Amino acid sequence: MSKEFSRTQRVSQQLQKELAFILQREIRESRLAMTTISDVEVSRDMGYAKVFVTFLTIGDQTNEESLQILRDKAPYIRSLLGKRIRLRVTPELNFIFDESLTEGMRISNLVSKVVKDDNDRHVDDESGEDA
Repeated sequence: MSKEFSRTQRVSQQLQKELAFILQREIRESRLAMTTISDVEVSRDMGYAKVFVTFLTIGDQTNEESLQILRDKAPYIRSLLGKRIRLRVTPELNFIFDESLTEGMRISNLVSKVVKDDNDRHVDDESGEDA
């Protein structure tokens, strides 16, 4: 019988939960208030973790600014993470902006537009046949 989840997948899930908790409760930065951790990928040796994040930006704040704040606080976040989970080595955190949400919304809008245009054409064709 094979394992359902590898150790790296289990560690990734645990890191995602703990990082979300740390960002929500421990980090006192108003510009990071609406940060979502969408995924965590851990290297096989558990030394590095890619943390994919999305932001709900407020005002004129940009995603790049929020990402830079996270990158600046990465050593502190890593130390908090090391206290919360029991691993031989706490992975080095690399925060990456996750564009899958915005890309998914863009594709959804394109599909909706095509469906609407197609429905409009069918309505025009049906009204033209009646005449």
